[in-house]
Amino acid sequence: MASASATADHRRAELRDFLRSRRERVSPADVGMPGGGRRRTPGLRREEVAVLAGVGVSWYTWLEQGRDINVSEDVLDAIGRTLRLEAVERAHLYRLAGLNPPETPPAPAVPASPELQRLLSAWSPRPAYVRDRHWNFTAVNDAARAVFGYGETDHNCLVSFFTNNRYRVAHRHWTETAPAVAAGFRADAARYPDDPEFARVAADLATVSPEFAELWARHDVAEHTSAVKAVDHPEAGTLLFDATLLPLPEHPGSHLILHNPRPGSGTEERLARLMRERSLVVAHPG
Repeated sequence: MASASATADHRRAELRDFLRSRRERVSPADVGMPGGGRRRTPGLRREEVAVLAGVGVSWYTWLEQGRDINVSEDVLDAIGRTLRLEAVERAHLYRLAGLNPPETPPAPAVPASPELQRLLSAWSPRPAYVRDRHWNFTAVNDAARAVFGYGETDHNCLVSFFTNNRYRVAHRHWTETAPAVAAGFRADAARYPDDPEFARVAADLATVSPEFAELWARHDVAEHTSAVKAVDHPEAGTLLFDATLLPLPEHPGSHLILHNPRPGSGTEERLARLMRERSLVVAHPG
């Protein structure tokens, strides 16, 4: 567990970088201001944000510099409106400013219960897995391994997304999805500011994945949403799934991810054939 001072320093550094990245994203034209000729930095200037939000220039500068100053909900709301923050970004700003309500400490990560293991087995031949709050896999069914290419070295959903080449090649919309994946992990990390494991996972991954490092540096945050996942499988062909993420209240921060074949896509038949052929290979390896 990180010390209180280390946690506060980390939170203020995150706040500094987040505010700067959001400020640079908003152009003067976005808020009805003239461009004012050449600008040395993209987006709004600090003093422009302060004026638009109705706060002192020095105070806003101190806030963006990550200094230890008092903030109020009203002021953060004004800054959020000025920077055109979405709901998830505004919540992220609140947490970084230390105004998030105290949360129940998450339970230690544990392997999936026997009941969950049975559910994953019953869900086959459809892919399913369980991940904990750090996105570590705690249970993966055989269909998920066969469809997504997860192997014995795949221990973390985030890491596998950026480093498992088989998964990347098969995921039809990998490039479009990658920013939301990195943003989702950052949003989860902000929910547990006292947990240094998120920073460790991100730092380790950034050393081996330049693409993740670039996305992580954006400081974007996003909520998890259900989505359609398209897989171009080397054996089964095109597979289309509705991917649904379900929270597990008995394990705070953990989620069950279910993949259901899209109706009318032929996925269910191709998936059943793939798993049937896999079972024959296992039964008769020669």
